[in-house]
Amino acid sequence: MTRYVHLVKNIGNGWVGDVKPHARRAGRPPQDAERRLERAHRILDAAADLVLRWGYDKTTVEDVARRAEVAKGTIYLHWRTREELFAALLRRERVEMLSHLRQRVAEGPGTLRDLLRLLASELMSRPLMRASLLGDSEILGRLTRLKRSDKAAAAEVPTGFETYLGVLLKHGGLRTDLSPTEHVTALVSVLYGFLLVPRMLPEAYSLPDERLAELIADAGSRAVEPLGPVSPDGAHPTSPDDARAISRATLDFVDYATEIAQRKLRASLGFQGE
Repeated sequence: MTRYVHLVKNIGNGWVGDVKPHARRAGRPPQDAERRLERAHRILDAAADLVLRWGYDKTTVEDVARRAEVAKGTIYLHWRTREELFAALLRRERVEMLSHLRQRVAEGPGTLRDLLRLLASELMSRPLMRASLLGDSEILGRLTRLKRSDKAAAAEVPTGFETYLGVLLKHGGLRTDLSPTEHVTALVSVLYGFLLVPRMLPEAYSLPDERLAELIADAGSRAVEPLGPVSPDGAHPTSPDDARAISRATLDFVDYATEIAQRKLRASLGFQGE
């Protein structure tokens, strides 16, 4: 079993059994859905290994087929183009990242600072997700243009993020002197800035990923959380009820983002819900 099949099987409490493949092409032999899914993930495993080694522009469908030990034509049974194959790979990486993020957020405390730290840590530990976020053409090449053109995919998570920030504002977790646009701008700028700047600095200024994640969380929370005294762990004092509401909202936001990512992955794998 490939390294990601167990993840997809666990999505949605038995996702494989709850989906059906798109109508098959004329003359195409029927296949068990689970077998098709396993083969798709084996192909994506091969694509991931090759794109990280050679980059997208130098990785061909033939290369992927050879590494996955399938015929080139088999890949086109799953995806019509090379771009669709690698788009599916990025969507799978996003699902895995968010699923792991969800597990870590559920352990608490579920504050905005906690979310920023864990998200940054996950991004930095996953080269494809980091390359996708930063538009790294060295790894993703021409695929970065495809990602920028997928505006529908990019539009949903920010909507959920604004809802999340609204809950934080209601429960005293955000500065009231900033507008929603300013909250989002500050947080996105901190995340992108901290991830981009290390590329520009000499090697002597490099920091361990976990320390960089802590700095992102600290800078982001200081930018948008209420001004005033904080506890030793950097958190602003809130009532127990407010703290529980913020923790629940943080988990709800990650669940929302994960559901969107799962739905888009299902489409990329050629499956749709009943």
